[in-house]
Amino acid sequence: MTHALEIYRNELLKWSERVNLIGPEARENLDAHIEEALVAAELLKPRGEVLDFGSGGGLPAIPMAIVSPEARFHLVEADQKKWAFLKHAARECGLSAVIYGDRLARAITRFPPDLRFSLVTSRAVGNPEEWVPSLAGWMEEGGRVALFQSTPDAPQFADAVEVFRLPRGASNFLVTFHVKH
Repeated sequence: MTHALEIYRNELLKWSERVNLIGPEARENLDAHIEEALVAAELLKPRGEVLDFGSGGGLPAIPMAIVSPEARFHLVEADQKKWAFLKHAARECGLSAVIYGDRLARAITRFPPDLRFSLVTSRAVGNPEEWVPSLAGWMEEGGRVALFQSTPDAPQFADAVEVFRLPRGASNFLVTFHVKH
């Protein structure tokens, strides 16, 4: 494990003693969750501008950002305590990351007008049919969405779908697709 990943892991555990950043399952299986994020980074090869929202305690975004120096991650998290942790973790791990303490719909209004994402990631946040269309104008041509979820099902509007089984358990999938402009 790289030094930055160790820092992230230690800070996440330390903060989780005081703040509910991750659930008991994630705490007990933290190394497997980090490994899953690293596998996802290998599959997705993040580059350019990357958006992760509903970032929570930073899984999978922070480990992915650590091993993807050619990407700048934008993390959106509405919960103030989690948002504070993400800012702390990004600083401690030396990441080039932008942290938005807000809901996605409001964070979008603060994005620079020329910002375009090559990749958007999210783990089990709401209904993709509701939030993906709001990001279409913020995606670069050929940009992808990657959902970390418990089923291999892609949203009905998805184009060029790829499904990957992730290593942590039988019901962990990475579903990627392109967004039509």
